[in-house]
Amino acid sequence: MAAAAGLAADDGSTRPTIFAEMTALALATDSANLGQGFPDADGPEWIRRIAAEAILQGENQYPPGRGIPALRESIAQHRLRHTGIAVDPSTEVLVTAGATEALAAALLAFTGPGDEVVTLEPFYDAYAALIAMSGATHVTVPLRHIDGAFRVDRAALADAVGDRTRVIVINTPHNPTGTVLSADELGLIADVAQRVDALVLTDEVYEHLTFDGARHHALAALPGMADRTITISSSGKTFSLTGWKIGWAVGPAPLIEAITAVKQFLTYSGGAPFQPAIARALAAGDDDILELRDSLADRRDLLVSGLRAAGFDLVVPGGTYFVCADATPFLSDAAPDGAAFARMLPGAIGVACVPISAFCRAGSETASALSSWVRFTFVKDERTLRTAIDRLSRLGGAAEPASEQHG
Repeated sequence: MAAAAGLAADDGSTRPTIFAEMTALALATDSANLGQGFPDADGPEWIRRIAAEAILQGENQYPPGRGIPALRESIAQHRLRHTGIAVDPSTEVLVTAGATEALAAALLAFTGPGDEVVTLEPFYDAYAALIAMSGATHVTVPLRHIDGAFRVDRAALADAVGDRTRVIVINTPHNPTGTVLSADELGLIADVAQRVDALVLTDEVYEHLTFDGARHHALAALPGMADRTITISSSGKTFSLTGWKIGWAVGPAPLIEAITAVKQFLTYSGGAPFQPAIARALAAGDDDILELRDSLADRRDLLVSGLRAAGFDLVVPGGTYFVCADATPFLSDAAPDGAAFARMLPGAIGVACVPISAFCRAGSETASALSSWVRFTFVKDERTLRTAIDRLSRLGGAAEPASEQHG
């Protein structure tokens, strides 16, 4: 798993993820941390109060393995309201310890040695580790930087999906690029999945966080896809409650049954006091979701403006928490690529980001094409963003350590 995620050394030792590494650097240098994508602010107080009351009222033991009925019903109603897709909460919804457990349980349930799992590249780093855990082979399809956007390489997708493809993992809105896959791109994915009779896991944790009128499309709604699609999402990003780890998988009953068979030997269940809170949040929190989306859009615009003023080329994201920027103007012998630039930046000016290469397979075509790119998050408060922008404006002359520049 560590090797698949690029974290294993030849001597068998492992190192932390890039997020842990950059957060440690940010703390050591008192940097504005635009690396790891977690919010500065907690989610709505009314939702947190429900969880606090649940603790005091005795919701502290194991909840049902599939999740409490109220939460499964809220997930089903939320899905119907936002996508028009009806699901049975008793057989087609499974509550998980975040979206990552849902992905892990699904990949373990449906893939093994000899199978291939196709993902887009760059990809959320957990995908590579989870595919390795299952014993399957990871095959990637590049997102190409074309005309100021990241788009699916359609020919590469058609070539990558073959007789050994068991599962296609799709993340939209996409981390790290912020791309919202178009209806045409999703239609192509549906076509190739049906051609080889593959399942599709859709990671939709940023489903509500889209901007500028960009629309998130549910792949399961496309013709022929309802019976082969497992949709995975989470309350963490939607309500800025990432530490609660309340996620879910939705799909046909036989597929959910298979995922449940694996999930019961992972966490079995969890988040007892958080489940009733998220049940209420999904039922009554649409205004909170819109408020978060609009706030993030403003913060995105602030960061995009600051990065451009500092001299970065970038792609304006259609969704998520993240802006990808090309650091080529700032590369040097001391920092020849995005990874070295990201490791240099905290000590040089007091800003943390992460390299896009951390989301790619080592040595891949995509890793090479995006070797100069880095990712900044805008899911931080305005003060942190303005501090980062001010410090980034000094990049042209950054030579002194951060401790000497900003105390």
